[in-house]
Amino acid sequence: MEWSLVLASQEIAVVVDKPAEGWVLWVDPADLERAKAALALYQAENRGWRWRRNWAGGGLVFHWGSLLWVAVMAAIYFWSTVRFPGLKEAGMVDSRAVRAGEWWRLFTAVTLHANLPHLIGNASSGFILLGLAMARYGPGVGTLAAFLAGVAGNYASVLIYPGPHNSLGASGMVTGALGLITVQAFMPGRRYPAARQFLWRAGVAGVLVLVLIGFGPGTDTVAHVGGFAAGAILGLALGRFRPALLQRSAPNLACGMALAGLVFATWWLASRT
Repeated sequence: MEWSLVLASQEIAVVVDKPAEGWVLWVDPADLERAKAALALYQAENRGWRWRRNWAGGGLVFHWGSLLWVAVMAAIYFWSTVRFPGLKEAGMVDSRAVRAGEWWRLFTAVTLHANLPHLIGNASSGFILLGLAMARYGPGVGTLAAFLAGVAGNYASVLIYPGPHNSLGASGMVTGALGLITVQAFMPGRRYPAARQFLWRAGVAGVLVLVLIGFGPGTDTVAHVGGFAAGAILGLALGRFRPALLQRSAPNLACGMALAGLVFATWWLASRT
């Protein structure tokens, strides 16, 4: 079938047949030499193409559990904006407060948004990117990794901006999910050298998407880039495990509980200030 497609692409009429002796391709005698040359060239160009294998794991491409993340972000926005507006001030990143010891702001700020357009922007891009990351790494594992990447992005902004700096939002978590799914393309290159020629394409694609969603007037570019870098590092670490292992119930339940505990504990600390 593969060879028949090669010949068809060269406008050589071909019939696939399976007589008693095995599979054969029938071509017109006038096209025989041209068909041999096309197949020989195809074999030469695709020599060493052994890296293509079925990807181990659940076979998911997108996990709709990211809808739950969107719902949680919307609920926290309502909670912190309508019911208890003072909590936004207590939970956002304030570089002076973080340096003074209020480290929990790095975590709570990931769950906050300045206004409705800010929430909608992060929710729409995060729904897609986090859904892809959850499908690859498991819903609990992927969400926790993206959240920690967002925390790392917030910490990067505190370290790099010299003066007083305030920020909030899940953008770092969204770019963290982007980093997670960007480096998944690097995994086949460890076992199949022929795949390494495509790694730069995956990296460039990830950076271009980062520029599209993470750079703009009034955005915390450092937190976005930091989240992307942290997500990429976590993705490379998680890539050492088989996808089927990451997608099991036990690690995802444990990571989901750890994430819920982090959010609850850090918000409890923020509410006491």
